[in-house]
Amino acid sequence: MKDEGKNRYALITGASSGIGWAYAQELAKRGWKLIIVSNEEAIHERAETLRKDYSIEVESLVRNLGTPQSARELYDYCHEQGWEVTMLINNAGVYHDMDIIDDSEAFTNLILHLHVTTPAMLCFLFGKDMAERGHGYILNMCSITANIAGQRLGTYGSTKAFLANFTRSLHIELKQKGVKVTAVHPGAVDTGLYSIPAWVMKCGRCLGIVVSPEYLAKRGIRAVLRGRAKITVPWLYSKILLLLIALAPTCLLRLIRRLKLF
Repeated sequence: MKDEGKNRYALITGASSGIGWAYAQELAKRGWKLIIVSNEEAIHERAETLRKDYSIEVESLVRNLGTPQSARELYDYCHEQGWEVTMLINNAGVYHDMDIIDDSEAFTNLILHLHVTTPAMLCFLFGKDMAERGHGYILNMCSITANIAGQRLGTYGSTKAFLANFTRSLHIELKQKGVKVTAVHPGAVDTGLYSIPAWVMKCGRCLGIVVSPEYLAKRGIRAVLRGRAKITVPWLYSKILLLLIALAPTCLLRLIRRLKLF
């Protein structure tokens, strides 16, 4: 697998920090050439770090992927540059827990484009090229919240549910065309996105409830290279949580909200 990326590129969105940065480092270790994309200028510094530490070719792009035409613009640019994308990692996203009607129109549009429109269109555009070549990998970052219809996660969980179902369909459709498609469903990841006290996160890591971005990236890359349709990380705690939520009636969830327990 280390020779896989010698003459081809892996494209990673949201690669300037957190899970995306961990994916970039994991693929760099394996010798892949990279196209790393972010809406932050820091992506250029990240690229320089990768070149220095791993002696690989890295292209860095600043792009706002939260617009309707962003997928087509990114695809066209890569095509113009002659970059053959063999692996696509749709990782760019945003998160916060808030009641739907209390959120802003701008943020709602942003999350819909980042989690639905852009990744779906990138899969369509790059996936078509991969299918024609008879070889490729697509990894979509989903979430265990795709299976949770709960308060303050209505938009986030629902967009991840779309991506999860879309990825499963794509996995089935492209398998025989030589393209491996994987959905990664993480639970809690220590990326600093959550409004949780540091000591709680530390306890979560010790118990294995919270995983590091590096661990998740290793599992994700291993899964897509092996052609897994889906992985959930961490598996045991996530499955227990999903079971408990599935068994909870809506009236109980309303009571929890009324009592301000969550």
